[in-house]
Amino acid sequence: MGLLHEALPASTLVVAIDPGKVSNRVWLSTGEAGTVVPPLSLPVLRPGLDQLHRLVIDHAGTAGPVFAIEATGGLHQAWVRELSQRFPRSVRVFAPSETAAARAQLGSRRFKTDDRDCAALTYLARQGQGRPVPDQLQDALAAAVRHRRGLVAEHKVAQQRLHDQLHALCPGLAAPEGHGRALPLDGVIGQAVLDCAAAFAGRPPSVRSLRARARGRVLTSEAEFWVQRWRTCLPPPADAAARAARLSRSLARWRALHADIAAVDDEIAALLASSDGQILTTLPGVATSRAAAFTAFSLPIARFPTAEHLYSATGLAPASYKSATINRRSPISRQGLPEHRDALMNLAWGLSQHCGPFIDRHRELRARGLRPIPARIALARHACRLAFTLLTTQQPFDEQRYRRARHQSER
Repeated sequence: MGLLHEALPASTLVVAIDPGKVSNRVWLSTGEAGTVVPPLSLPVLRPGLDQLHRLVIDHAGTAGPVFAIEATGGLHQAWVRELSQRFPRSVRVFAPSETAAARAQLGSRRFKTDDRDCAALTYLARQGQGRPVPDQLQDALAAAVRHRRGLVAEHKVAQQRLHDQLHALCPGLAAPEGHGRALPLDGVIGQAVLDCAAAFAGRPPSVRSLRARARGRVLTSEAEFWVQRWRTCLPPPADAAARAARLSRSLARWRALHADIAAVDDEIAALLASSDGQILTTLPGVATSRAAAFTAFSLPIARFPTAEHLYSATGLAPASYKSATINRRSPISRQGLPEHRDALMNLAWGLSQHCGPFIDRHRELRARGLRPIPARIALARHACRLAFTLLTTQQPFDEQRYRRARHQSER
């Protein structure tokens, strides 16, 4: 019975909106009269929203309307934000997979049109389904976390490209195999080596030149080591000047991404400090970025009755399929948002490196023969329970209290 939702009264006006780039398809209907106006295609600009506002006011009656909007990337966010201000607590968001499943129940899964999507949204809304729209603070935090996730992905690709370009200019300089020491490109010495490679077109610099271009403190012995290795590398290619110019531009992009990530981290820290997720920073190994990533997709925590519901929403819970004599199970369901799932895995990783009870539990799991990823998934379940408790009670983490509670539950 927990899977059932409370259906809407028949007199409730349901406004189904299928977003588009130029216009949004809109249905207005009630359970008693059906569609109160013919289906509309309203422009996404302000005149379209104002026209919808007037229609809702004219046909809503005494009961408040319910807006059912399909979440399609960023197309729906502007209308969702404005409708939430004009009609508070009346907007519900549906995933495209939910709309497709509802179309299948209505007999039109393979025939997708805007009107069929609106019919599916109306069908789902009348059953009481849908997710409420987060408040402005939560929406801003989720947007910042998503933006940082994209910047980190770009930063990783840019750093890999720097490795490739440096290897083309100075073959073997950054390769750790057989040399005894790796070159960290994101460190002080790595940045100095990249600057010298771009300035001298792959030719080895002097120790003085390397230290002069360092953006920090570099020991003389360390500079001598890298200059000596540089001199043992093969000569740069014939087009070294062009490659060095490309390396210089790539290095500038990498540093710009690094500065963008730092700026977004400051924004996330300010947003997290104003939310309930700040309590997660009391966990060992969980700093602002990890706490914000999990908070952005977990709050408000009241929408999850138990920690198991939160864990299932991340997609790390085992999936099961039962029908007649068929009984299949898969390791993880992968439902929900990938960002939410990755945030919980990162949370578990931080705890497994810095929190005593989780370090012990991770060691036990590996001793049983679990591989690193399955062991981290098992830790994620305990991390989810702990995070759920902290977000619910707003009490800081106490390792001794957590150890006592764990031992009592295992008796």
